[in-house]
Amino acid sequence: MNQSNSRRTFLKQGGLVALGFMGLYQFVQPVAQAGNLRLGRGYGDLLPDPEGILNLPRGFSYKIISRSGQPMKDGFLVPGNPDGMGTFAGKNGRVIIVRNHELSADSFDKGPFGEGNQLFEKVAKRAFYDQGKGTLPSLGGTTTLVYNPATGEVENEFLSLGGTLRNCAGGITPWGSWLTCEETTLNAGDLEGQLEQDHGYVFEVPASEVAKLVEAKPIKEMGRFNHEAVAVDPKTSIVYLTEDRGDGLFYRFIPTVPGKLHKGGKLQALAIKGQKSRDTRNWKDLTGPKFPINEGLEVEWVDLDEIDAPKDDLRHRGFESGAAVFARGEGIWFGEGELYFACTNGGEISAGQIFKYIPGAKEGKKDEATSPGKLELFAEPNDREILKSCDNLAIAPWGDLLLCEDDKHPFVVGISPDGEYYKLAENVGFPSEFAGGVFSPDGSTYFVNIQGAGLTLAIMGPWAQKA
Repeated sequence: MNQSNSRRTFLKQGGLVALGFMGLYQFVQPVAQAGNLRLGRGYGDLLPDPEGILNLPRGFSYKIISRSGQPMKDGFLVPGNPDGMGTFAGKNGRVIIVRNHELSADSFDKGPFGEGNQLFEKVAKRAFYDQGKGTLPSLGGTTTLVYNPATGEVENEFLSLGGTLRNCAGGITPWGSWLTCEETTLNAGDLEGQLEQDHGYVFEVPASEVAKLVEAKPIKEMGRFNHEAVAVDPKTSIVYLTEDRGDGLFYRFIPTVPGKLHKGGKLQALAIKGQKSRDTRNWKDLTGPKFPINEGLEVEWVDLDEIDAPKDDLRHRGFESGAAVFARGEGIWFGEGELYFACTNGGEISAGQIFKYIPGAKEGKKDEATSPGKLELFAEPNDREILKSCDNLAIAPWGDLLLCEDDKHPFVVGISPDGEYYKLAENVGFPSEFAGGVFSPDGSTYFVNIQGAGLTLAIMGPWAQKA
């Protein structure tokens, strides 16, 4: 596939229409500056679900397509705690979904091998990352689903990555794979000596309809820290990474060979040009000036060393070197020449922020300082009735930004091109966060997880019809 076609496919699979989202920026900006944020109707009022699980607008429907604990086609069980997801175009109209599972080694009741790990003996050990000396295998990883939109059925479901821990979010690549991130920094020898491997890495999982456990190889040069999510620039293959810490950094990885992440590269952290160690969190008890809304600030990038960080101090050393600090960087999504990422606990009332980053014309090159990238605080509602604890995010094909709330009574919140926030879905069945919201490549279906309940849902409806 040539570069231009690959890039178009990547944007389509990401559910992106650049002009639509630029329209979102143009309309939201004055609303945010004026402090006149408003909750609109979006697709209309949310109607009570007879099943008591998911309230949706009129004309919308959902179907539970996967439940934790059910048998998969490979003989293992659907793991619990589903989190970040990526979608890819499969054969004959199928959708390939690669799904994370945020599980620890002791999540026995939610793992793929049964409560006593009795099915672990059947796993391909050579592909499994951390066997935990055979008694405490790491139970995180990914599963892959092959979904048929025509029938609404999952035709295949299997374990695709095993032996990792707390796979939270990740991101799709232009070359057809899913990057899954470990949100932990446990070391080999932890958990009473049972862990055999260091954790806190990014792993790559090809999007495939063939049931196979891929060999788990950490991309170590992307750093070891509390990874959350990634986004890949299709023009440069530069990977941008978020860190789920209250004092986390925002990173980028410049690969030595574009599209070949295992070939190595350079890890850096974002700094605001001329503002050493800038605090972007805008917490009310912090001293110093607030980070401005809708003002693009030029950035520079700080080189990082000792990126394996056995003391889990990468962010501290980066901050001391001048990098900016963020409040729990989480979901991230790449648009047309720009990316957006959520900071779950940012803002004056710690209800969340959304940042926008525009790479420079010479991003990642030696002379990039002549045309630096810009960081902008895109939205900070400071109103929990409008938005609280924004986590995973995705951009709809028509330009709306959809955010999953990490809360016991969460909503999927949209921001429309006319500047209005609206509620798309409400979890009324389980005291658990929404996670992993993502559109199918053709934009017809929105997939989302109810994490604590172990459910993956497909939402369909009249997406083009606003109230």
